[in-house]
Amino acid sequence: MQQVRNHYAILGVPKNATSEEVKKSFRKLARQYHPDVNPGDKTAEEKFKDINEAYNTLSDQTKRAEYDLQLFGKEKRRSSRGRDTIPRNGNGDGSNNYYRQDSDFWKFKNFSPGNSKRIKIVKPSHSGRRDVEAKLNLPLEKAYQGGRERIRLEDGRSLEVEMPSGMIDGQKIRLKGQGLDGGDLYLKISLATHPYFKLQGTDIFCRIPVTPSEAILGESIEIPTIDGLVKMTVPKGVRSGQRLRLANKGYPDGNGSRGDQLVEIQIAIPSEINEEELELYQKIRERETFNPRQNFF
Repeated sequence: MQQVRNHYAILGVPKNATSEEVKKSFRKLARQYHPDVNPGDKTAEEKFKDINEAYNTLSDQTKRAEYDLQLFGKEKRRSSRGRDTIPRNGNGDGSNNYYRQDSDFWKFKNFSPGNSKRIKIVKPSHSGRRDVEAKLNLPLEKAYQGGRERIRLEDGRSLEVEMPSGMIDGQKIRLKGQGLDGGDLYLKISLATHPYFKLQGTDIFCRIPVTPSEAILGESIEIPTIDGLVKMTVPKGVRSGQRLRLANKGYPDGNGSRGDQLVEIQIAIPSEINEEELELYQKIRERETFNPRQNFF
């Protein structure tokens, strides 16, 4: 007879444990043996996989019924029907729709435990079929590009989500069947504060420093955009605070068009200069005719 692993023993619950008891034990053990908590510990990693496998079986009423027949036999299972071993209403604690087993999660080639996004479920409903909402904070570039994103919920589950491009603050992404008891999971997107970009509608605003000579003489300089570095011409005599516009380098509007990038010029004064530069500045001051204060009096 084929040896069957005891999922009840792995989770530390009795064979007649309720759905809630199974879930509670799973969450406790998942936090204890999570690879993020035990980096480089292969034993903990294998234990974490065993816990996931056990929960995947015992949280689904159909799988649990079949498993009980294998583990205990027909007679023993018949005698244990007095308690809520298998939920009769089909809702249990979440079933297979709530948890997707992913035994190859730690082999994902572009993933490292420290870089995953851990998000917290913040607004469960209280009906039988429970939709839940979770907040997901994304960098502006990631929200713009979209693509696959590995996320981890507070209960230890990991999901790989295909993100659409051009996501906006407050947008919700529906993950069908990933809520509680067959409900859905809604990811509410929030955009992280960017070090130099700021959304203004569909326009992207940023400040770019230039040297005094670049401002006076004009120059072609590289500036960052959400598409990468691009060349921009700084016109001669540009003023500090003046705004230049890069057409169609802003954020998508959802209708196939994009806003612009607004670039505010900031003339930067060097804090330290060498002797040769100092001499040149002194010569300029001796010869310059421009007086910015001539109309003050």
